[in-house]
Amino acid sequence: MPVHVLIIEDEEKIARFVELELLHEGYEVTKAGDGRSGLALAESGKFNIVLLDIMLPELNGLEVLRRLRKSSQVPVILLTARDAVMDKVAGLDLGADDYITKPFAIEELLARIRVALKKGAAPAAKPQTLCWGELELNISGHSVTCRGEAVELSHREFELLRILLENKSIVLSRDTLLEKVCGYDFAGETNLIDVYIRHLRNKIDERFGFHMISTVRSVGYVIKEESGG
Repeated sequence: MPVHVLIIEDEEKIARFVELELLHEGYEVTKAGDGRSGLALAESGKFNIVLLDIMLPELNGLEVLRRLRKSSQVPVILLTARDAVMDKVAGLDLGADDYITKPFAIEELLARIRVALKKGAAPAAKPQTLCWGELELNISGHSVTCRGEAVELSHREFELLRILLENKSIVLSRDTLLEKVCGYDFAGETNLIDVYIRHLRNKIDERFGFHMISTVRSVGYVIKEESGG
């Protein structure tokens, strides 16, 4: 999919120059000439990156950025005057990803766009707590609780439960689970997964009186998107 850039810039010559260069590089481009209309476009969620001038009519760039960051983490590069040090600092504090001073070389702007897009595309951090009904698995703390009570699991039981919770509603085969939990050295010993599943059912399902882990005959196991207990 093409990358869609929003340029919020009231100086038409600058906006047109940047637009033509970006179009030449294969980007899709939309322009806005004032802060208020630019903010409305930026909040639409249709853009991969925003080039935001600070000196804008109706709403200045810093106010646009402040409001935008309440609802969106789209990458934003500020276009600033050469001596606007405080504006640069304020913009970064408000959540701008980068800034470039006018006048600028288009090659530098293109490079900064590539960096910002790459950073914006980084995968989100995985959650540290996985939940199913009243059960909570804390990854960093390597602990499991249900209804406020601690559930003591071995390392492999914990890893098996974590993998199933991270893939809720996806049926995972015994071979897949064995590889993820035990590694390649245990290839073929899929009955080990059945043993660990039995342990989890004893420690969780039977203890707390609900059915969390389902067996899919001849395939494997799954935790469905349901509430426990």
